Amino acid sequence: MTNTAAVQGRVRQIAPGAAVRSLSKLDRIDYADAFVVDVGAPRSRRAEEWMRVVLEDAPASVRLRLLSAWSAIGLKISLPGSDRTVLGWQIRTSDGDVVLLGADSRVGMPGELLLQRQESGLLFATFVRQDNPIARALWSSIEAAHVRTVHSILEMASRRAAA
Repeated sequence: MTNTAAVQGRVRQIAPGAAVRSLSKLDRIDYADAFVVDVGAPRSRRAEEWMRVVLEDAPASVRLRLLSAWSAIGLKISLPGSDRTVLGWQIRTSDGDVVLLGADSRVGMPGELLLQRQESGLLFATFVRQDNPIARALWSSIEAAHVRTVHSILEMASRRAAA
């Protein structure tokens, strides 16, 4: 029997503070969220490697759903496996502690994914700019699913890291 409380305790949503927001390269952030993920030994991999664990090491069915959803909401992502990308997202910044991925948009809703190594785990954040009413309405319709999906893929990554 799985200890559900222990599994759920590995990922928790937090408010993205000013320091986290300052890592974005978007000129304006209209939506931001952040999660802290317990991975046991966050310094065992560079931030970019952790982002690959989260996105590229997810099961194939999950990766396909992510790519389909990103395409459906108008994100301009590259083919997975392209140079300087993580599951189609362009690497905008990468050092040992931080990786920032970005994707332009066909509908005025560019986004970024951030992963930052911390002493006690990983911080994963999403930043979205909404340039028009269509983008705002679209994000409003998918925000809850986005939060559930991020929580789920972070839980999966945490379990893989612990295995």
